[in-house]
Amino acid sequence: MFVTIITDCRDDNARSRQETRYAHLFPQMHVSFIGATSDIEAAGNVIDVLDASDDAPGVIAVNCAPRHGRAKKWKNGSPFGYAWVGNKLIVGTVDGFCFSLLKTFGLIHEVFVTDIEHTLKAGDYPPAQIDAAVHTQFRSLNYLPRLARIVWDKKDVHAEILPAADIADLPPLVWWTDSFGNCKTSVTSTDCAFEAGLRKRVTFADTTSLEVLCVERLADVPDGQAALIVGSSGLHDHRFVELVIQGGSAAEKFGIRKGDPISIS
Repeated sequence: MFVTIITDCRDDNARSRQETRYAHLFPQMHVSFIGATSDIEAAGNVIDVLDASDDAPGVIAVNCAPRHGRAKKWKNGSPFGYAWVGNKLIVGTVDGFCFSLLKTFGLIHEVFVTDIEHTLKAGDYPPAQIDAAVHTQFRSLNYLPRLARIVWDKKDVHAEILPAADIADLPPLVWWTDSFGNCKTSVTSTDCAFEAGLRKRVTFADTTSLEVLCVERLADVPDGQAALIVGSSGLHDHRFVELVIQGGSAAEKFGIRKGDPISIS
């Protein structure tokens, strides 16, 4: 069993506090941590954690809840919800893209949107802790782990249903650049009719366009050449296409940043 935290509250102080809270709420589970800079990164990592965990039961806690821009419509950031994918519980922020790829892959049909006060009352938390959680700036510490524990224990939780159709769609983009500069896209091999030996037109950031070869494996890409490959990220038969340079960084070569829009045709 496992707990994986995916969050933009990722400095050392925030990380250690969250890991500690999950560790004491889920003492039988291993806790791991992924620092994300955006809900775009979070969405891809949710899928990768589902993939990495095979059939093991566990909790994925995903939090990317800015309070500026569109988030101003909420009193204190995005509401939190939950959904089950088999024996795995996903809890997280519902505004934005955190649940988007779960919808795209057909893994969820709805998200249960919770209310902090009602949920913590169901968990028998004292009024002082409930009030602190309602008003805190650190809900990924003071609410999300407790929500996960309450739902994991199958307690009744007051929630509104958010249909999957109302969850934002993640557009074609680069959701992650790895330590080698390989650019993971949200486009699957099926989406772009990937076939080894074909050449595809790749346009990113709406400004740069190039034609590259589809290659089955990274090991088969010629040295110094750019190519499209089907990467390791994704779930089951849905694998994300990556733009790579053999022996170099595609991100540096083409000035690609996480979040840049991309099209493959």
